[in-house]
Amino acid sequence: MCAASSIIPVNPVQSALRTAPFSFTELNVPTLAEWLERIERQHPRAIDMGLERVAEVAARMALSRPAARVVTVAGTNGKGSTVAFIEAIVRAAGLSVGAYTSPHLLAYNERVRINGIDAADADLVEAFEAVEAARGATTLTYFEHGTLAALWLFERAGLDLAILEVGLGGRLDATNIVDPDVAVVTTVDLDHQAWLGEDRERIGHEKAGIARAWKPLVIGDDDPPSSVLRHAYAVGAPAIRVGCDFFFEPPAGDAASWSWREVGCELELPLPPLAAPVQLRNAAVAIAAVRALDLPVAAQDIERGVATASVAGRLQRFEREGVEVLVDVGHNPQAAAALADFLAIGDAGGAVHAVYAALDDKDVAGVVSALAGRVGRWYLAGLEDAGPRGQTVDALAERLAGTAAGQASRHPGVDAALAAALAAAVPGDRVLAFGSFHTAAAALAALG
Repeated sequence: MCAASSIIPVNPVQSALRTAPFSFTELNVPTLAEWLERIERQHPRAIDMGLERVAEVAARMALSRPAARVVTVAGTNGKGSTVAFIEAIVRAAGLSVGAYTSPHLLAYNERVRINGIDAADADLVEAFEAVEAARGATTLTYFEHGTLAALWLFERAGLDLAILEVGLGGRLDATNIVDPDVAVVTTVDLDHQAWLGEDRERIGHEKAGIARAWKPLVIGDDDPPSSVLRHAYAVGAPAIRVGCDFFFEPPAGDAASWSWREVGCELELPLPPLAAPVQLRNAAVAIAAVRALDLPVAAQDIERGVATASVAGRLQRFEREGVEVLVDVGHNPQAAAALADFLAIGDAGGAVHAVYAALDDKDVAGVVSALAGRVGRWYLAGLEDAGPRGQTVDALAERLAGTAAGQASRHPGVDAALAAALAAAVPGDRVLAFGSFHTAAAALAALG
């Protein structure tokens, strides 16, 4: 497979930029924390979708391709896990890999990984300095700054593969200034409707915008919106669909393996450490994406990658005095339905205590409805420190009036709600803390 050329042009002013680098002393922003605070304030809006500004700055930075091969991953749910599976498989083959993901849980460094290692503060600061030197009067959002910094670091690392996780949508996302060799759409469901559209057809069109002419588009949704397939056909991207072009079968009974197959290839694979049943789908999509790449990856590399892939905050498990604690970033009804499936499979008869905190633009009633049959007691928490999209616990409770969580106890923060749930739980019970990346981060911090 021939590598696609990047759409980022080379700009001759780069040599001038490199001979007159931006000074940390002039900015008085010597640390990563100060850089992050600065770029968060720079643009008047947290989200400003479009490629013109970020592409213009990329051109001034003379960015070319971030790696010999590029995979871009979009989708409503499963993006982070799919990235983790692709990364683990390709690393098992001995190849060098960079992964750009968002948001982070505990530290910004998590967003940029090279060969499995989070970027160091000093490297990120140097990358932000390079972006700042090039942007001039062009304002960039926090995510756009981070995307350009990641691409700058990847290009200098001489990688075999760069995996880019879309931040929002796809067509107008900053990651889409790079032409992928393989595009992936994991799932399409309702989320971020204010920016992507009110129905699956519109949202699917936005996500399919990462597809490129004559480059494979891997689709992990059993019933993708027609807009996804229509866009693939319009641009000439061959669609590789789950259930049509590749298949996976969950383990039978108590078997410790599952199967993946396409025409001419069948694999028996170990169960991944990522617990939820939906992770088999994410692994299957990742395998299809890797096989669509022109990279030397063998069957044993796929086996090792599936067996070792991990990502924080996806049904991450802890134990506290006989109580199982699960932490998950799930934040929309589709993700909540996947959590309900997991709780059903592992139901040992104990009560489920749900600690729930969500951002104010989420379908909270839909999330609670998806889990209502599996949760015995709810504990609501506020996310007032989550920026403009955060909300108080009283605001969340008001939106949940009349639902299964309508009479839930209220707590100012996730730490207090989690403490209350653990105090009420008895050995054999389970506590699920979920609702957003902010919720998962706060729960992980409280759990130590």
